Amino acid sequence: MKIVRIEAIPVCVPLKKGMTAKTAHGEHVTSPYVIVKVRTDAGIVGLGEATISGLWSGETQRGTVAVIEEYIAPQLVGKDPRDITAARRAMDFIIKLNPFTKSAVEMALWDIAGKSANVPVYQLLGGKVRDRVRIKLVVWARDVPGSRAMAEQHLALGVTCVKVKTGLDPETDIARVRAVREVTPRHIPVTIDSNCGWTIQQAKYCLRALADIDLLLAEQPIPAGDPAALAELRRDTVTPIMADESVFTLQDAWLLSVHRAADVFSVYPGKHGGIAGTAEIIAVAKAAGLRCTIGSNLELGIGTAAMLHVAAAFPEVDCDTFPADTIGPFYHDGEIITRPLDLGPPYAKIPDGPGLGVELDEAALARFRVG
Repeated sequence: MKIVRIEAIPVCVPLKKGMTAKTAHGEHVTSPYVIVKVRTDAGIVGLGEATISGLWSGETQRGTVAVIEEYIAPQLVGKDPRDITAARRAMDFIIKLNPFTKSAVEMALWDIAGKSANVPVYQLLGGKVRDRVRIKLVVWARDVPGSRAMAEQHLALGVTCVKVKTGLDPETDIARVRAVREVTPRHIPVTIDSNCGWTIQQAKYCLRALADIDLLLAEQPIPAGDPAALAELRRDTVTPIMADESVFTLQDAWLLSVHRAADVFSVYPGKHGGIAGTAEIIAVAKAAGLRCTIGSNLELGIGTAAMLHVAAAFPEVDCDTFPADTIGPFYHDGEIITRPLDLGPPYAKIPDGPGLGVELDEAALARFRVG
């Protein structure tokens, strides 16, 4: 089997009214992503999704299309799509960085491999260790009444964990988290995510101020790039620390482990350049005695399916203790797959079809296509 064509299709899918995302990185109102189709001479088409964001990884929609068309496609066309390790090496050689772009292509190769063998991707990863993935829903960084109302809306859906966005202003952050905790039953855990928004002094202050509400974890409280500072914060608080923006690469994972800077890694294929890269980082966490959970960049159905396959296949992805963010489709006002994923809450189900287990809705793709 050979790759005959790689298509990069730009789309813009809006978020639902009232569900747009506000975090320390800014406001997310529409998703300018890229859908990838890898076509083969056997008639099998693999699907991938690049959930790119200039604020997150430095990748843009136009840049992703250009990288795939001008750099990656010439390297991979004519090659066997099931040779995923060789494809990863070729992509990393021809262009540096661009993890979400590379992940979309690699994701499509896993989809082809699964379809050609007539098995789900999780089977190619060693089989599944769970049939469902516990999820959490997110309360964006709104005013206190709005945050309380959003938490109540999520709880009414049956979710068993709530994440609150912080990292904008310490006092407002504390008030928002306390408001959510007040309306959330004590048996339902609450997490926070500051998206690098606090200084280390602010993080120490806020975590001390919130110590009495027993947060399940604090996600990326301070900026990435200084594992020693994150380790200092971890020693200062009893709240478990989760690394997200600070663990993109295998080297990041190793440095965080050496510094004992985190208790949990947030992992997912887009951030790590693909499913295989995610598996490597999970292995580092396993060696260091750490746990992982699935993070998110507000994926659509294809990207979310890939995340669910990773969650299914690795016991170290402990979504029962630290619920996952496989929730992107929940916030979008539209989808580009024919059959929506079952995301619960409180549990998302693993797709069981061959490959990623999703099919592209060509009419929806045409409706959301741009450029």
